[in-house]
Amino acid sequence: MSRPGPARARSVSSTCDLALDTDLNRTDTEALLMLAARIRRSPARYSKALAGRVLALLFEKPSLRTRVTFEVAMKTLGGESVFIDCRGEPIGQREAVADVARNLERWVDGIAVRTFSHSIVEELARWAAVPVINALSDRAHPCQALADFLTLRDHFSRLKGLKLAFVGDGNNVAHSLLLTGAKLGVEIAVATPKSYEPDAVIVAAAEELAGPSGPKVRAIRDPEEAVAGAHAVYTDVWTSMGSEKEADVRRKRFRPYQVTMKLLGKARPDAVFMHCLPAHRGEEVDDAVIDCSRSVVFEQAENRLHAQKALLCMLLGNHSRP
Repeated sequence: MSRPGPARARSVSSTCDLALDTDLNRTDTEALLMLAARIRRSPARYSKALAGRVLALLFEKPSLRTRVTFEVAMKTLGGESVFIDCRGEPIGQREAVADVARNLERWVDGIAVRTFSHSIVEELARWAAVPVINALSDRAHPCQALADFLTLRDHFSRLKGLKLAFVGDGNNVAHSLLLTGAKLGVEIAVATPKSYEPDAVIVAAAEELAGPSGPKVRAIRDPEEAVAGAHAVYTDVWTSMGSEKEADVRRKRFRPYQVTMKLLGKARPDAVFMHCLPAHRGEEVDDAVIDCSRSVVFEQAENRLHAQKALLCMLLGNHSRP
């Protein structure tokens, strides 16, 4: 849980941010997924849920799904959004991050930040007296994980006892899948080349969240071992934004981790393929996989909207109950 800066106490009813997946406990996360499903079924019922509320979108990185889904979510919930393009001027360069936070908190009801450094999210959350949402950082992508587990619940009517295999780079998406999955009773196996493992601190946190009798959390080398018996096979780009100089090296190192129909065949017969998008077709995934009937990548993209609607209702309004 992130705390407000010393200058002011929080002025909103919620005291929760979403800087990292651990900011929502298991009960919160399960309630959010249920609320997302209700909003998806009956969107008109929530059309005024955030009337009068304004969300600032503070983005240092390009975006399709994240920007559009947050903007559409606020609009269809009766609120407004303000987009602040920081791609040409990193947050904190022109003025201190603390000052950015203490300005924005006086104008808007919440801040969604998409940034390179996770420390920016933490600094904004420390100083702002309004909720701060991590819309992507180098450490985590919690909004994506919420949409992913909503998608899995849609397909399997449950989460507890499922197995998800993540194949590729142990990046921010892998971190969020580990943390959120562990809370929800989902076994997570992450297969990466040497030196590209998920952060050991994140893996340890996921193990603690899972508990001694909870789902397995594993970071391994062999993609076939990870995929064996999985209900979902997940991958992401080999080179994330900010790592472009490593692209050639990464293509060579990650080639054995490409998700092909052969690798997908090692999973359960009813397994689905997942990707947070955008996909580099022909690199981390074959066209045949991403376009096959078992692919749910566009369902994931759609569920970004519904999961974020639920998150915004929980953070900016008092509408977490029907």
